[in-house]
Amino acid sequence: MGNESKPLVSTVIPTRFRPELVCRAVRSVLNQSHQEIEAIVVIDGPDEGTKNALASIVDPRLRVIPLEQNQGGAEARNIGVREARGKWIAFLDDDDEWLPEKITTQIAVAETATEPHPVIFSRVIARNPVVDMIWPRRLPALDERMSEYLFCRKGFTYGDAFLQTSTFFVSKALMLEVPFQKGLKRHQDWDWLLRMSEYPGTRVHVIPEPLVIFYLEDQRSSVSRAADWEFSVNWAHTNQSRITRKAFSYFIATECVPRANISAAGFAAYVRLMKEFLVKGSPRLNSVMLFFGFWLLPEGRRRKIRNTLTKWKQSVSAPVSQQV
Repeated sequence: MGNESKPLVSTVIPTRFRPELVCRAVRSVLNQSHQEIEAIVVIDGPDEGTKNALASIVDPRLRVIPLEQNQGGAEARNIGVREARGKWIAFLDDDDEWLPEKITTQIAVAETATEPHPVIFSRVIARNPVVDMIWPRRLPALDERMSEYLFCRKGFTYGDAFLQTSTFFVSKALMLEVPFQKGLKRHQDWDWLLRMSEYPGTRVHVIPEPLVIFYLEDQRSSVSRAADWEFSVNWAHTNQSRITRKAFSYFIATECVPRANISAAGFAAYVRLMKEFLVKGSPRLNSVMLFFGFWLLPEGRRRKIRNTLTKWKQSVSAPVSQQV
């Protein structure tokens, strides 16, 4: 594809201070089986190291947009969308990578969809140094409320319901109408998904096979895993009209309580969270068990249980390499 050709798909990758990872992500875009594609890397603030690393990738489909000031991941994505030339937008986090058939598979779904605004996701290979896992374990049910799909987890291990940014495939027209919320330091994906689900003419499609490698241990502890539980509570209040009462209780139990645990919050914090859980939510037996489990069971122990269970399941079923 020459410089003057208009791509069908524009990939938007926000990044900063991770030159090796973003180069891996860009190469996974340029190596797609579908070639009518451009990779737009938005460098979110001054970062000469990343600019120099990307300069080593010689391909006219790569566009680098360096920002003079840090805008945050949400606005960096919005800037990339506004600069995009393609009909379709696909997002990729700088520490993830796509499998070669990702875009081809999603285009096939998008171009046969009958609704005005199809929004296409896929499963991922969730990879850490110990095991590979296929997420989400459960796909959305027909007409399931977005908040209940995202938040109503069955157990302590992550990955029951999971719509990750690196799988998002959506029209540029919809992204201009429903951009990411600027300034959010966490829950950017969920915030967008809740607002998108209310926009007329949208429909969610989740491709059952994994098309993305989602790296769990590549420095993901920065903002998304920070222990500011009060921010999460306030975010849920802001979106309360989009979150069912049942889902609200699950959100408090599975997001806010673990963050309070990580930050070693005092007993008064758990009293407040229990009040939120009971008064603004609609608890179920399972969400009550999760509330106390996340309060009393440390994160490290939960991670060991998750990895042990996953390895056991893989030992009695086909390995991931045979599923993709």
